[in-house]
Amino acid sequence: MKPFLMLATRAEDQAADDEYDAMLRWTGLDEGSLQRVRLESAPMPALDLASYSGVILGGGPFDASAPTKSAVQLRVEAELRTLLDTLVERDFPFLGACYGVGTLGVHQGVIVDKTYGEPIGVVPVTLTEAGREDPVLAGMPATFDAFVGHKEACRDVPPGAVLLASSPACPVQMFRVRTNLYATQFHPELDVDGIVTRIKVYQHYGYYPPETMDEIISRVSQELVTWPPRILTNFVARYA
Repeated sequence: MKPFLMLATRAEDQAADDEYDAMLRWTGLDEGSLQRVRLESAPMPALDLASYSGVILGGGPFDASAPTKSAVQLRVEAELRTLLDTLVERDFPFLGACYGVGTLGVHQGVIVDKTYGEPIGVVPVTLTEAGREDPVLAGMPATFDAFVGHKEACRDVPPGAVLLASSPACPVQMFRVRTNLYATQFHPELDVDGIVTRIKVYQHYGYYPPETMDEIISRVSQELVTWPPRILTNFVARYA
């Protein structure tokens, strides 16, 4: 089996490593078969896509709609645009989570802004008819709980894309471009331990009032979120 490539953008080691560990756990891959590249730390290396089964883009604190951006974010965005040019043209297997939905959405011409941001917590995600028929969502219930926490979101589905899932406060929770490129607004990799780690690491990043951290952790710690990781399992099973 060819390995999968995971592209990461988190500069905070604790959050970055926790995300990678979660991806390994839910995909069933080991470090040799899920090769991580941390884009925030160095330019994207030359990639031979023929050497990979698919590409996974993790989340991160970059905001596509931010009025000012760091030099690192501008570089990462430019590198991802160039890569997505090729991925979309080839209809190459891709799964973007949270930051990935905005990245693919912007690339495909949709507006990403703060209209449909969601506070940190659990939301019910409902599959569309197309979602219920999609192989990457095989075995998922029609509605399932998922962890979210994002300041911005796609305002609409990109032209020509297929809407796969929505939530009450965020109409675009998951879509597919062509046959093999997917993006989710919710986090398919997160369990309770994972979201608690993110809440602590990103206390001062504007996702919530910092003084409410303990309250938010107490609330999410009561949640039982079990279905979203199946998306990662299905994605790898389909394209391995």
